[in-house]
Amino acid sequence: MDKTPYENNGDLAKFTDSLIATKDSREPDWDTLSFQEKAGAQYRRAQIRYVGSGATGNHESDNRILPSGGFTLSNMLLPPGAEGPEHTHHDVEEAFFVLEGQVRVGIHRGADETEYRTLGYRDMIVVPAGVARSLKNEGDTDALFCVIIGTRKPQVPTYPEHSPMHGVTRD
Repeated sequence: MDKTPYENNGDLAKFTDSLIATKDSREPDWDTLSFQEKAGAQYRRAQIRYVGSGATGNHESDNRILPSGGFTLSNMLLPPGAEGPEHTHHDVEEAFFVLEGQVRVGIHRGADETEYRTLGYRDMIVVPAGVARSLKNEGDTDALFCVIIGTRKPQVPTYPEHSPMHGVTRD
C-alpha cells in the first residue's frame, strides 16, 4: 500500500493544507440536482461540497473536494419553499445538521404515513439506512444545513412510486 506524504515524512505544511476546505473556496452547485426540477420548481436547491461528492452525481473533476475516506459532507442550500424530495438511501445512514434557517424533515413509511419535525439552528437528525426521508424549507429565509452520509461513495438513492421524483432521470 502506498504511504501518504504524512507517513513518508513529506512536507507537513503542504500535507496540512491538503486537509482543509475553507468556506471561501466553496461554491453552491445549482446544477447537480437540477434534473429534479423536471418534477417541479420547488426542487431547486444547491449542494456545496466539502468531503466527497455524495450520491448526487460524478464530481471527480472538482479538485476543491477533499477526498473521502469513510463519509461525505456537504452543505445543502434550500431557498424558501424549496424541497428535497422523499428518497431512501438503502446502503447508509444520513445526518442533517441545521446551520441557518429551519428545515422541516419528513420520515415516511409508505405512501400514507409520514411524521414531520421542524429543525432549527444546531438541531440535527440521523436517518438510518432504508428509511425514507424528505426535507422542506417552510421559512421565508434560506436554510443551510450539513449533510453527512456515512460512506465514501453512497449508492444513488431511490424514489418511491408515489413520489413526484419517481421515474425522473438525469438526462
